[in-house]
This record gives sequence, structure tokens and C-alpha cells, in this order.
Amino acid sequence: MSVLANRLTELLGVEYPIIQEGMGPYQTDQIAAAVSAAGGLGTVSMPGMTKEPEVGARLLREHIDNVASLTDRPFAVNVPVGRDSTGKVLPVSEAYIQAVVDARASDPALERQLRVLTTSAGFPGEFRPLISGSGLVHMHKVGATAHARKAELAGVDVVIASGYEMGGHTHAKPVHTFVLVPNVTEAVSVPVVLSGGARDGRTLAAALALGASGVAMGTRFIATEDNTDWHPAYTERILAAGEGDDAVAPGVYGPARVLRNAAVDRLQRMVENDELSPDELTRWKDEALIRAQSVGDVDGGLVPAGQVCSGISEVVRIAEFVPNMANEAAAILRDLAGAAEPAR
Repeated sequence: MSVLANRLTELLGVEYPIIQEGMGPYQTDQIAAAVSAAGGLGTVSMPGMTKEPEVGARLLREHIDNVASLTDRPFAVNVPVGRDSTGKVLPVSEAYIQAVVDARASDPALERQLRVLTTSAGFPGEFRPLISGSGLVHMHKVGATAHARKAELAGVDVVIASGYEMGGHTHAKPVHTFVLVPNVTEAVSVPVVLSGGARDGRTLAAALALGASGVAMGTRFIATEDNTDWHPAYTERILAAGEGDDAVAPGVYGPARVLRNAAVDRLQRMVENDELSPDELTRWKDEALIRAQSVGDVDGGLVPAGQVCSGISEVVRIAEFVPNMANEAAAILRDLAGAAEPAR
């Protein structure tokens, strides 16, 4: 049995309560396969936010099949639920969700591996019948306790409580992880996963002490030997970042935490001067995100990263890092339990 086996690991079919976040809008095939193979839960990221629905769905299926060919362990897919100005779900988000459900139903071998659908950005209520009927475990990311209650009421299996310091899309009303997670764990009965600020065994132990059943990380998995999906310049930028090097900028689905650079300044000017139409601006953001990840344009592209990057100073190997993180957390919790025992 795993050193940190709990109801989350049992539900997900993994050894350790360590999840790789969705990190779109490009690809995370190698990272996802490595995390799953190491005993955690890797996540296939959606391949773009402004693609034509049928193109995006086809690309996502290709990424799913690729990850399934690289590991025989369970993995997840992340789909942000974007909505238009009327509140209607964007066609590309709907196409991505349907593509995940169809992929799982198409192949018995894939059904055993494609275990989880993670939704984020917007509430996925209208898709609950489809997701629950597919047999997928449904995790949903929230930034407020009220949203966690709503997700549980809708039937979501796991809530990811993401603090304001997380990288990528964050929340309009800032609540930091140390406040949000215990609030959420008190409010819902389903397993809760901490996202935002986790990077090692100490932070995993802290998450468990706050009542969470595990952690989800994105930024930490960028600086790994296994990240051959993205350009090395992105990793170098993460390693060079210090405290205060991040900023919150207008993202595709709301505020997004990124590293400060020329692209952020340009984005702010375009928004302030109303230079582009809403659709043109969304496409610019999507392309700027992909450019940083794919070709390493970390000055002219947008570079999502959590504040935790200020504490990341080395490139690690996922096969060693994931079990070491779990073992470190277990040792810390044992030591603390021993220190708390009264003297005899």
C-alpha cells in the first residue's frame, strides 16, 4: 500500500495523491505520461482555446491516444468550460468534453486508463449527465467555497480548491490557498485537492494537514527532465523567476497569473486602448500562450506560472520526484505525530 493511500488515491486508481494540473493551451503528453507512470495522475491538456471545434476535438483525441501509448496507468483530461457573453458554453469547450467521453467509450483499453475529466474556468452543470453517464470521475476546480458547494450539489466527485497564487487562470475574487482549502474541506464531503503553492513533500504534508486529500501542481512539473513538450526556454524562465516577478493579467476566461514580460505590457495596453475586438483579443492571447510554450518566446509570449516558481530552483526527474515527494510528506507527518505525543 502507498505511504499516503486515501480515498482520493482509491477513487483515481493511483498510488500517490499527486496530480499534474491541466497546463494548456498546448500539450503536456510527455509530462502527463511521466506523472502517471510515477504513481500520480497525469493530465492531458486541451490543445487550444480558439480552434475550430472539430479541429480541437481531433487534436485532443490525438493527445489522449499518445498518452495512452506512453503509459499503462490512469490519466486525466482537463477541459476549461468557457462561456460567451450570454452565458452559453463555447462550442470548442463542448467539443472537447464530448471528445473525452467519446474516446473513453471507443476503446475498452482506453476506458481503463482514461479515468478522470477535470473541468475548470466555468461551472459544468449542463454536462453533468453526460460526464456521470460516461463513467468518468469528475473533478472540478473552484476558487470559492460557494462554488465548491455548488459543484458537490451537482454531483462532482472531487473538488480542486485553487488558491489565488496558482499559475494560469485564477479568480476574480482573490482567496489564497491557506484560507480557501480549510474553508472548502469544512464545507463539502467529497475529496478536496489543493492547488496553488504546492511543490514538495512539505507542501503536500501541509495540504493534508489542512484537510485536503492531495495536491495538484502545474508549475513544478514544467521544470522537469520529462518536459520535452515545451521549449527549454520556458523552464529556464521558471527557474530564474523570483518573488514579485509574477503579475495577474487578463486571460482568456478571466484573470490569469503570468510572469512579467513585454507581452504582458502589450496586453495591458491593448486592453486599455481597446485596440482589438473581443474575438481578436482572445485569439491573440491564445497564440501568445502557445508561442511561449512551443517555441520558447518567453518575452513576446505569455508565460503562465504560479508564485511557487520563486521556490523552484532545479530541474527534477518525475519518476524520482513523485514518490520522493510522497515519502517526504509521510515522514514529516510521522515526525509531527511523534512530537505531539505526550511524554511518558
